[in-house]
Amino acid sequence: MILASASPRRRELLEKLGVPFQVVPSEAPEVFDASLDPEAQAIALALRKARTVAARLDTGLVLGADTIVALEGVLLGKPRDDAEAAHMLRALSGREHLVVTGLAVVEPDSATEHASAVSSSVRFRPLSDDDIARYVASREPFDKAGAYAIQGIGGELVAGFEGCFNNVVGLPLCETLRLLEAAGLPLSASEPACRLPDGSPCPRLV
Repeated sequence: MILASASPRRRELLEKLGVPFQVVPSEAPEVFDASLDPEAQAIALALRKARTVAARLDTGLVLGADTIVALEGVLLGKPRDDAEAAHMLRALSGREHLVVTGLAVVEPDSATEHASAVSSSVRFRPLSDDDIARYVASREPFDKAGAYAIQGIGGELVAGFEGCFNNVVGLPLCETLRLLEAAGLPLSASEPACRLPDGSPCPRLV
């Protein structure tokens, strides 16, 4: 199996499924299509990543994933600089937003594709200018959709969330497992791999 992503967060999460895999980062550009809703957009990006890597292979399974943040219909990608990161965090301050991860599994030999998306809701606490400045200075917002990492220092900005926690991190293991099994990779386990930070099962599995 191939993970078509350079994200260390996705690599660490995928390792929890216990299946051997290689990392082959996709070079597909992350270009938003304004005509698509957040879930369709995330799926399109994930498919583009998986297809780009699958085109170079003859067999196996390729997993692509892409996470986006949507605030009242506006898509927030990865900040390009300090000013853009601060702007995103200021927009998210005290508000609820949607985190969507698109998933795609492509079989190179048959061109069979399996794709879906998972959405979680995240609420930020009100942030002061000092809160934002300190967080941007930590450098954690960069290479993160929406300019924050819930599993890191960015967790201090979050007032609460609903749905799959791993989805907000970047790879909902609950849905990843389902897609891989649909593609013919037996991964059923006695204990759920997708869990909340406190160790309890992912709400999507209850």
